Amino acid sequence: MAQKSDKNPGLLRSLDWWTILIYVALLSFGWVSVCGASYTYGDTDLLSLSTRSGMQVVWIGTSLMLGLVLILLDDRFYSTFAYVLFGVMLLLLFATIFNPHTIKGSRSWLVLGPLRLQPAEFAKFTTALALAKFMDKYGYDIHKVKDLLITLAIIFVPMLFIVGQRETGSALVYLSFFLMLYREGMTGSVLFTGVAMVLYFVLGIRYAEPLLFDTPTSVGKFVVFVLIQLFTTVMVGIYSRNWQEAMRVLGLCLGITLLCLLFSIYVIPFDLFWVQVTLSVLLVGYLIWRALETQMKVYLWIGGFAIGSIFFFSSADYALNHVLEKHQRTRINVLLGLEDDLKGAGYNVHQSEIAIGSGGLEGKGFLNGTQTKLKYVPEQETDFIFCTVGEEEGFVGAAGALLLFLALILRLIHLAERQVSTFGRVYGYCVLSIFLFHVFINVGMVLGLTPVIGIPLPFFSYGGSSLWGFTFLLFVFLRIDAGRHRVNDY
Repeated sequence: MAQKSDKNPGLLRSLDWWTILIYVALLSFGWVSVCGASYTYGDTDLLSLSTRSGMQVVWIGTSLMLGLVLILLDDRFYSTFAYVLFGVMLLLLFATIFNPHTIKGSRSWLVLGPLRLQPAEFAKFTTALALAKFMDKYGYDIHKVKDLLITLAIIFVPMLFIVGQRETGSALVYLSFFLMLYREGMTGSVLFTGVAMVLYFVLGIRYAEPLLFDTPTSVGKFVVFVLIQLFTTVMVGIYSRNWQEAMRVLGLCLGITLLCLLFSIYVIPFDLFWVQVTLSVLLVGYLIWRALETQMKVYLWIGGFAIGSIFFFSSADYALNHVLEKHQRTRINVLLGLEDDLKGAGYNVHQSEIAIGSGGLEGKGFLNGTQTKLKYVPEQETDFIFCTVGEEEGFVGAAGALLLFLALILRLIHLAERQVSTFGRVYGYCVLSIFLFHVFINVGMVLGLTPVIGIPLPFFSYGGSSLWGFTFLLFVFLRIDAGRHRVNDY
């Protein structure tokens, strides 16, 4: 329960105007970028509603009015109706799966006459509210299995509905909530497991074909199984605090592997994959035996990590080639360098890299970008809007945009940490995590550093749904933060 403060400043004084100033700056910079991305030679009126730059003014104006309404509402409204808003949005997401309107292969859009809305954009803030409400309940403990399972259900149910709409990019955004869970006490091993899975997938797929020295062993498989054994034994040392045991087991695994490798190189070539599988299975058996002997559950958890790692890697190739859609598989192969496909899946990234590189230090100037004016970059007003910033404003402008986002992220951290309730802190970190994920992935895919998953750059990408969705996220938090000075009933 928050402690009552003797001073209770008014709403205007309680608002964080620095964040609002950054918001307005991002909106302004974003509108200039939309103008540059959508401008066609010969256009004379950038404010015409027949142009995207003109429509973006409408979206910006309605967003500002929406922000005002969200601030005027009592901050307790968001806590009181968190579950109601979440439930309504779940129903809307589920109904959208059966939407007859398909736009660019996705069923995530509701078409209401001339208006198109994407419920997935608004589901982010309702999911964040539901998480904050549940984690603020009396006696909540993230280490309790029941509490953790319900928390994960709040995250994954809307995520599954969005996948059902064929909107994989928006669904992946929900993984950002794990950053908030880590702040709220979730063990770091979960994040480590996520990083390990990414390493297994990238290394296993990227180096599946090259062979290890003169043996018929795949470099990718060999490296992944060595990593599984390395990670597993290091976890034994960390969580059991018995580094001698960990180093002894690791040394045995690596020693046997080295001997078999030398035998395969100089005597009889054979596939070391089966040796690695056998060692990993024996390692799991050893961990189970140690759990029974010492009555320490930590050995079982580590054994579960090893089993999960083996299962994940074994199914990664199948998932890539038989579960993912063809265009998704091609994008991953292009990112990993397995395919070029400059006329297909790699075209967008290749053209965006050319656009950004051509901007140089100071850029070509407002409305003077040739790559964007000649429409070489598909989706340049939405998913690839950052390439317009790089081409017209150059390195200076791109760095300025990223600094604005950095200022927003740092400000959100400050606001989240000063909350007097778990509800406010959890919601604040949910907002922070979503913005961080969007900026990192969007800018990364434009630069060719992350897969192209089709998510907007906050306040820059053209469109009303994304702009309203981000405004909901930010201004609900600003209103919750403004009410931190008084006793509340979260």
